[in-house]
Amino acid sequence: MKIMQDGITENFTAAVIEPYCRCGGTGLSYVDPALLRECVAELDRHGFQVHFHAIGERAVREALDSFEGTDPANRHHIAHLQIVEPSDLPRFAKLGVTANLQPLWATHHAQMDELTLPFLGEERSAWQYPFADLQRNGTLFCAGSDWPVSDADPIQGMHVAVNRTEPGGSIHAGYPTAQTPFLPGQSLTLATALTAYTAGSARINHDDDAGTIVPGNRADLVVLDRDPFTEPAADIWRTKVAMTFIDGQEVYRR
Repeated sequence: MKIMQDGITENFTAAVIEPYCRCGGTGLSYVDPALLRECVAELDRHGFQVHFHAIGERAVREALDSFEGTDPANRHHIAHLQIVEPSDLPRFAKLGVTANLQPLWATHHAQMDELTLPFLGEERSAWQYPFADLQRNGTLFCAGSDWPVSDADPIQGMHVAVNRTEPGGSIHAGYPTAQTPFLPGQSLTLATALTAYTAGSARINHDDDAGTIVPGNRADLVVLDRDPFTEPAADIWRTKVAMTFIDGQEVYRR
């Protein structure tokens, strides 16, 4: 069951705790927090997995509040997590809630520099996409693209998770972008990012026979054209898929 709890920062509909700078307002909570807790508890009792869209720090907190007392075996998760108030970081591991990352957005792209940072303010801007802080607090990860909102290529997302810069240079989607890393202290290792996209996403889909290469698992495999672990981190984005196998059968060859 997917629940949209707020909007996005660029049009000030992401649910934040303190008002936006310059324009005021605190965004939208689409579901009243009290009703949300009742609904999530009922869904959990019936064995549903709950998937939240939460962008602002208030929406993230409301989602976490609703997971209090739920069963971690249902593998609940919160997606996007653009802003997380620091005191909420330990709650993911405590509640058994997975952080569903879309790393491609964690850069100094035009929307970030022109439409987001000026309206969040300095302190709150530093709470964005806190991947490393979540990991330090023992949070489980999965990762995806949010396609078609952004590029579906997981390798590009891994590049950003590691480098916190745009893949491939200073032009992205037609916009000039700075290559200054965005909050580089929140970078992940390549091993962590790769695991989030593979084992982490298989787990969140309750697909326990995939995501890792071990005897007995389904042979869903991708062969890359290089070993990204031996290449410079700045070149991860150059990695291409050479072959793809599904259940042991070749379905793609570059």
